[in-house]
Amino acid sequence: MPENCRRVVVTGMGVISPVGLDVPSMWKNLIEGRSGIGPITLFDASGFDVRIAGEAHGFDPGRYMPAKEARRIDRYTQFALAALGETLQQSQLVVQEHDPYEIGSIIGSGAGGVWTYASGFATLREKGPRRLNPFHVPAVSVDAAAVQVALHTGARGPNHGVASACATGADAIGEAYETIRRGHAKAMFTGSFDASIFPLGIASFDCTGALSHRNDEPAAASRPFDADRDGFVASEGGALLLLEDLEFALQRGAQPLAEMAAYAATSDVIHLTSPDPEGAGAAHCINLALHRAGLEPQQVSYINAHGTGTQAGDPAETRAIQRALGQHAFCVPVSSTKSMTGHLMGGAGSLEAVICIQALLTGLIPPTINLEKPDPECDLDYVPNQARKSILDVAISNSFGFGGHNSTLVFRVYHPIQAG
Repeated sequence: MPENCRRVVVTGMGVISPVGLDVPSMWKNLIEGRSGIGPITLFDASGFDVRIAGEAHGFDPGRYMPAKEARRIDRYTQFALAALGETLQQSQLVVQEHDPYEIGSIIGSGAGGVWTYASGFATLREKGPRRLNPFHVPAVSVDAAAVQVALHTGARGPNHGVASACATGADAIGEAYETIRRGHAKAMFTGSFDASIFPLGIASFDCTGALSHRNDEPAAASRPFDADRDGFVASEGGALLLLEDLEFALQRGAQPLAEMAAYAATSDVIHLTSPDPEGAGAAHCINLALHRAGLEPQQVSYINAHGTGTQAGDPAETRAIQRALGQHAFCVPVSSTKSMTGHLMGGAGSLEAVICIQALLTGLIPPTINLEKPDPECDLDYVPNQARKSILDVAISNSFGFGGHNSTLVFRVYHPIQAG
């Protein structure tokens, strides 16, 4: 890492997911190999070909905010505010005790306030334009979560939303990281959330041929790298992280959880929805991130794969990892936690960043469940079905999305004196 660049650490995390509504419960369920996939309850899916999803089970916005406030924001922004409480509790950051212009908020969403869009159209059609919610416009925006987090904390620094399909979470975290490295902020709330388990969302993704149809066995439906996989399972939720300039964090007495070492992004420009089958763009992204972190491929000790369980995506990612890491690709453990969480869409990258940090903190690698019949084209160590103990120092998280988006985040164990 260049000497003139600031070191960036993670000091707080919050989670809303199908496998837990906070970091400890999420982590416990992942390590135990528990699936969060089940029948859709958020709407009547009886007439749909796909009737399963990963819902944020038990989520009640009333636990986190007044009912009046909850009605003014979309479900995905409710997730962000819920995760904010956990993040602040862990990080102990009080914005008002510092220069608020040095603290910002970059939070992404792949789809924005889709529930608000849907209810708005229904109100317009059934009751007319004068009955629309006056908060409709700020609720549907992709920047709504970033704005609400800033309003609740008093953070007056850089503030915007990020959208890059299923790479959204990684790109939001990456942009926040670069903002601190440039010296444009000392701390950034960042992450991503989606709440896309609604009729049009499920129907639209099913029309692309991307979703699993294992309605009768939801816990077994998400099967990354398995020969019998039939698509991904749509889910909702996401995660919030607090990134800080290391010096700022230490001065205020914060305890770093991990160090963020690099971010990189590339584009396939191959197809609107399909990845490059050879994984060239994704491989370049991984190599670029490692180069920026000052790391060699053999220093990678865990990869959290994008691993959605689609026919095209899993072999493409496998080839990308092989191209990027060479022979070390066959030595490093790789797991897809989407086998348990499903695919949180724009929220996936941020949740998986938290998972990487938890792996570094605990020395535990979550498994890829439902991997019973490995696809011959997917021949890496995917940590099948059981969590694994390991000595970990560097973890990378891959996030790839429709449109050819490739993003890689690199995290490492925090050391007071930087190694290498």
